[in-house]
Amino acid sequence: MATVIDGKAVAQTIRSEIADEVRLLSQKYGKVPGLAVVIVGNRKDSQSYVGMKRKACAELGIKSFDIDLPEQVSQAEVINQVHDLNANPDVHGILVQLPLPKHINEEKVLTEISIEKDVDGFHPLNIGKLAMKGRDPLFLPCTPKACIELLQRSGVSIKGKKAVVVGRSNIVGLPASLLLLKADATVTIVHSHTSQPESIIREADIVIAAAGQPMMIKGNWIKPGAAVIDVGTNAVDDPTKKSGYRLVGDVDFQEASKVAGWITPVPGGVGPMTVTMLLKNTLDGAKRDIEQNN
Repeated sequence: MATVIDGKAVAQTIRSEIADEVRLLSQKYGKVPGLAVVIVGNRKDSQSYVGMKRKACAELGIKSFDIDLPEQVSQAEVINQVHDLNANPDVHGILVQLPLPKHINEEKVLTEISIEKDVDGFHPLNIGKLAMKGRDPLFLPCTPKACIELLQRSGVSIKGKKAVVVGRSNIVGLPASLLLLKADATVTIVHSHTSQPESIIREADIVIAAAGQPMMIKGNWIKPGAAVIDVGTNAVDDPTKKSGYRLVGDVDFQEASKVAGWITPVPGGVGPMTVTMLLKNTLDGAKRDIEQNN
């Protein structure tokens, strides 16, 4: 049976490390990290994610700035808000909650975020540096960073291993593959046009599943002893639940946990870690800024 990687417990450990550092900054410089979240419209998933961020900031002593904009807001107004936050010295991290409404160009908005405050790690300059050997981005994207952190803190070695990333999104799949490459894994990306994905996944020592397809990866696709990080969060109908649904990953957990060496559950795996990495990025941005200017 696989070792189940407890994302909540790892996140808690990292959060107490962050809280200690926030306290030190406050004592030494009288300043604390500040995180601004810009949210447009009222998607339920975005609202709940933003709620989690607010609560986490409060617990760790990070100051939270909330910019709630209506669904119909103009692109120019969103960019104005970003510019105001860029100029605000108490804000060390700016996060624009994606997806944005259809009439707003995501790339234009994200490119306006100051690279020093890009705690999501999605600025083209940060992603570009991530893709280049011997360059270091100021920030790493939160979910891919969470995947690597879970592997490392569970004692899984990455160097020289065969890693397969399922999915190639800008938010998870692509940057996760670049991070694995930086950690000296041999990386293959499986996507919707890959033929016979199962034969490729079966060779992997490390699998990062981020395809957004419920339970697509079966137990017999997993190499015995492999480490499986499941980023998928899919709602499937479940009449026995009060909400009428339950969350499942991209991996069939029941089957895969009999074969894998390590596996993350859904929920309780990557999820709690993603918000924690955002807070860590905010702390790192604040430390860079406060130590340079004092």
